[in-house]
Amino acid sequence: MRGKIIRGVGGFYYVHAADGEVYECRAKGIFRKEKVKPLVGDDVEISILDAQERTGNVDELLPRRNMLIRPAAANVDQALVVFALTQPKPNLNLLDRFLILMNRQDIPVIICFNKSDLADAEAMRSLEQIYRGCGCEVRFVSVAQREGLDGMRALLASKTTVLAGPSGVGKSSLTNALLGGAHMEVGEISKKVERGKQTTRHTELLVLPAMTDQKEDPASFCRLDSDGRCTDPRETGSSYILDTPGFSSLYLQGIEYEELKEYFHEFALYEPLCRFQGCMHLKEPDCAVKEAVENGEIHRARYESYVLLAEELKERKKY
Repeated sequence: MRGKIIRGVGGFYYVHAADGEVYECRAKGIFRKEKVKPLVGDDVEISILDAQERTGNVDELLPRRNMLIRPAAANVDQALVVFALTQPKPNLNLLDRFLILMNRQDIPVIICFNKSDLADAEAMRSLEQIYRGCGCEVRFVSVAQREGLDGMRALLASKTTVLAGPSGVGKSSLTNALLGGAHMEVGEISKKVERGKQTTRHTELLVLPAMTDQKEDPASFCRLDSDGRCTDPRETGSSYILDTPGFSSLYLQGIEYEELKEYFHEFALYEPLCRFQGCMHLKEPDCAVKEAVENGEIHRARYESYVLLAEELKERKKY
């Protein structure tokens, strides 16, 4: 039977199968032998060991469209990275690292800033200006006030979206709001360090209710055909969310110093105008990218973030 891994904990893989049931499965030994680890989001073939107890084995991993290392997930269409406008204040260098990691894998990103009810218009305008040229959709929402959620649901429709961001920014609250119920444990902000307590401990796939006028159970984990059977989500346009543990740091693994500039889309328009081919836009003279920064055509905050990351990668290269 075909299914999709929606959760992996302690060597067990919970597979949402074509019959609408979720089976607790072990992966066959051949995966360990070949050093292949099943991931949340993997499409798989399973064999049923006990239908009543809903247990089985993962027999085969179907071909992956893509694979993320962190957060660990497969077959992702896009990423939704959530930061708070305040409480805690957004760490833009951390956000830029996430954009680079997703860009490197050709995964489009939606940037979502939560807690718009606690921020002034100037703060939102500033962030919109910083990221207007980065190639990402930028949205502002207030989960507490239920503002901007309909637009967010539209962006997630018929997609498998990996949801990520630091702890304490409202990821679990946003997930609850999108699902239509309190499906995730919600933590409170640690006032001492202004960082959220860890509430999501594993990567898990959740299914958003369809945006229709039909009376559907908002907690439904599949779409049903005329016979009442759960059908393949890619055939019915279901919308999946891969909720992930919060992160406080991201390591730019596998990225070379020379390629960093490729992940700052704002540079592409100006780079051909630089005096030197292969210009890194740092200390080189007659650099069109640096001129664009001075002229306000590229936001200085994004350029300064690039400089910091370039220095980090250059230092790493020495060793």
